[in-house]
Parts: sequence; C-alpha cells; structure tokens
Amino acid sequence: MSRIAQRFAQLKEQGRKALVTYSVAGDPDAETSLKMLHEMVARGADILEVGVPFSDPMAEGPVIQQAHERALVNRLTLTAVIELVAAFRATDNQTPVLLMGYANPVEHMGYAHFADVASAAGVDALLTVDLPPEEVAPIKAELSRVGMDCILLVAPTTPDARLVKIVKQASGFVYSVSLKGVTGSGHLDSNVVAEQVARIRQHTALPVAVGFGIRDATSARAIAAVADGVVVGSALVAAAAEAGQGGPEAAVAAAGALVAEIRQGIDSLAS
Repeated sequence: MSRIAQRFAQLKEQGRKALVTYSVAGDPDAETSLKMLHEMVARGADILEVGVPFSDPMAEGPVIQQAHERALVNRLTLTAVIELVAAFRATDNQTPVLLMGYANPVEHMGYAHFADVASAAGVDALLTVDLPPEEVAPIKAELSRVGMDCILLVAPTTPDARLVKIVKQASGFVYSVSLKGVTGSGHLDSNVVAEQVARIRQHTALPVAVGFGIRDATSARAIAAVADGVVVGSALVAAAAEAGQGGPEAAVAAAGALVAEIRQGIDSLAS
C-alpha cells in the first residue's frame, strides 16, 4: 500500500478528511521551499503537492503562474525538484509527496528514468495536467513498476464515458476539479461539487479530493463535508508571496498559519 493510500485509510479510520497543500518548488527559492514543506506538515497538511516549475502552466491562474516564473528564475529543473523531495525525506519519511506538473519535462527525462529517480528520492505520485487518459498508459506502467501512484483529474465538464476511462487508470486518489476555470478562480458551489463527487464515486472506490477555488477554512470545511479531501494551492501561494516581502521566514510562517486555519476548519466537521 502506497503512502497516499495509507494516509487516506488512516484518516478514514479517524473520521477525518485529508488536507492536500500545494506549493511550487523553488518559490521563492529552494531552501525556503524545503522549510515551507516541513512547516505545512507541522501545521496540519496530510499530503504535499509539489509543483514542478514550467514555462507554460496552462491550468494555473495568475497567482501560481507567477510562482512558476519565480521558480524558473531560480533554475528549478525537474531534477532539482526531485532533489528537493530527497532533502525533505531526510527528516520526514511518512508524509506523502505528489509531484504536479506537465508532460514535457517528464518526457524529456524519460519515463523510466523519471520513475527510477523520483521513487528513489521518495516521491509517491505524479499528476501531469496535460497528459490525457488516452496517452497515460506508458507513464503509468513505469510509475506502477516502482510503486508510485498516477493521479488523474476529472473536470466538471468530463462526460460519464470519459470519467470511467479516467478513474480506471487512476490510483492513490481522484483529483476532482471543483469548477470551470483555472486555479484560484472563484464561484465555488459546494452543491455542484457534491454532485460531481457523487458522480465520480459511482465509478470508483478511490478517495476523491477536490481542488481549485478553496481558499480558507470556510470553503475547505464546506468541500470536506462532501469529499475525502481538499486541495489548497493559490491561497497558500498568495499568502506566502505577500508575506515574503518581509523575508523568507515570513513567507514560511504565513503559509503555515493558513494551513493551520484550514486544518481547524476541516477538523471542525468532526466536532
């Protein structure tokens, strides 16, 4: 059983929901990124989603696009991101780590080589935003070979027939996009999300985590009430970037404070 599967199983036994936190590796720099990962875990993150910097992050809104740009200035390559995860694993061998990015850097490295070095570094899963289900089989085979999960997205516009194809190839959990648009978009409707999650659950027993548009304890609590986990990204990146004007330590503290606030909101469901 993968770290991700174990974490969801543990949380289910506890009657709790998963908090998945997103940050871009190398934003504002590699050293601060590492500190931020540890701080988010300390403040309540269950799974870390680490963004691989890319020049054309098409699924991202302006907040995360700017984070990618800052990281690229720091020359955070895919190899450097994997090394960052290895450094994280030096003191944390329990928290699941998911790499989220785009197909080009992974294809350039080579699927087999990526799987070997990423798994050796302690990466638990990969989500490639722009790799459709029709083309995911080769990379999934390499991920499966080394025990890594293949995380796939389901959008509100995904037809049922296509949804079935997607969830059959997914492992770890299914990432349900909460709304039409890019990361950081507004207009989050928990009733629509509930319908989407129910639709996914008709076709898979995998946990369903919902992302896009979740920005605070209130929205996280509303989504956690209908899903197995929530993914928070733009709000964390924005909080860290704003506070980061006061220095790297302030950025880490701001991200940690928001994680703690969201964690409290999610856990209030059980009270």
